[in-house]
Amino acid sequence: MRSVVRLLLLATLVVLVSACASNQEEEVLPEKTYYDNAREAMNSGNFNEAEENLDSLETYYPFGRYAEQAQLDLIYARYQNLDLEGARAAADRFLRLNPQSDHADYALYMRGLSSYNLDIGLAARYFPIDVAARDPGEQSQAFRDFSELLNRYPDSQYIADARQRMIAIRNRMAQLEIFAARYYIKREAYVAANNRARYVVENYPTSPVVEEALIILAETFRFLDLKKGAEDAVALLRTNFPNSEAFNADGEFEADVLKGENRSLSSVVTFGLMGDE
Repeated sequence: MRSVVRLLLLATLVVLVSACASNQEEEVLPEKTYYDNAREAMNSGNFNEAEENLDSLETYYPFGRYAEQAQLDLIYARYQNLDLEGARAAADRFLRLNPQSDHADYALYMRGLSSYNLDIGLAARYFPIDVAARDPGEQSQAFRDFSELLNRYPDSQYIADARQRMIAIRNRMAQLEIFAARYYIKREAYVAANNRARYVVENYPTSPVVEEALIILAETFRFLDLKKGAEDAVALLRTNFPNSEAFNADGEFEADVLKGENRSLSSVVTFGLMGDE
């Protein structure tokens, strides 16, 4: 029994000695050293090392001379490391700790930029993924961040890029609605397809897919025997897209996006979710 106790005491002593040695190895460097190391690493493109030094700087000198700049650099380092969630979290923290900072517009822009790219991720960089077919997810958050940037910092140097990305987000959302409309057409759910197309026309009137939305509107209205709606959709199409391929050589509307579908009444009533079995 005494031998067992001695062994346990010896093991505990070894662990304590190892822990002390480990603590002694973790030498805390001067604040400026961490900062200089981080800047040098970023300049050389080594963002992993930069992030390590910036994390140490925040840990040991949270209110030091380089604290604010280190927080900004950490946002950038994480973004360059493709840690988009981490970059967004770092931007949130900076805005929370430094609401009156002269660089708050940068943090807000980077938060929006991180959300903007978060949905696409690494896969889209290497594989042919149709962005329009994906759930927009964080796109709405990115749009809100960019909108806040425009409202709070109208003279920011990041305004031009943010505005262009807001346009891209709106176009992406419009494309998603059209993707859904096409899906409903395949399912013979023409009421649902009509609703999606109408949403695009009403909410994204400047998007590139408005022409297709109007064609779907006209076709589904026509199938549902809603002549006034079909006529209005065709009139809008003719006014805004006079050269649309939906018009034949005589200028008559003859598009048939529903061609080849089994247009059963049951599909219209059940939104195409039950089929015709």
